[in-house]
Amino acid sequence: MIAIEVHEHCSTLIAPRLRKVIDGKDAGGATSTVGWKGGGGFRYYTLAPSLLTKDEFGNWVISDKYNAAMLAEAVCKLEGFTYAPSPDHYWQHGTSTENDFIYVTTQTLTREQIQHLSDQVGEGRSLLVCCSAYRIRNLADFPNLTLKKIPRTVMSKCEWGKDDYSLSVEALPDAPEPEPAELDDLTADLPKSGRKRRKVLAEDMPLFGPEDEQ
Repeated sequence: MIAIEVHEHCSTLIAPRLRKVIDGKDAGGATSTVGWKGGGGFRYYTLAPSLLTKDEFGNWVISDKYNAAMLAEAVCKLEGFTYAPSPDHYWQHGTSTENDFIYVTTQTLTREQIQHLSDQVGEGRSLLVCCSAYRIRNLADFPNLTLKKIPRTVMSKCEWGKDDYSLSVEALPDAPEPEPAELDDLTADLPKSGRKRRKVLAEDMPLFGPEDEQ
């Protein structure tokens, strides 16, 4: 079961009540009806603030509620990396495999800085660099690096700046039409008369399937 609360009731009411239920100390509600003696558990998460916000000019920027560590962890999550900062290499904020890493920074990287990163990564490893901007023209000069700009790189991952996330229920797409050759194979043995064709199809395809499957 998942419960969601947008106000402080999670901390002041719901979580304390759940702890009493687990400890077998809650005397009200369903616990008394079913004779609950306690047990089980729950996890309690607090959602982070929005990663992106708009500045006074309407441009998307990183929220000032995020420090460097929070930003790195959030981008790792969005890009499918495990957040695992290395104590030895400043550019290793996370990893997806033993040879694939991610580096998150709000700097505008110069060619010299990018060259230094490429040299540090070396051959046989790869690094995704998420930065505010970079000053190089030919990314092919650094085959072991992939560069993305933030916040642009995270814009497609989620919806930002909305206060209504109502589900949009859409009709399923129509089944694809059969190819002409397939259609000819399916209808080759059917009578030419429309009425007779419908009768044969009705007999061959009963509503609930063959009798031995009912």
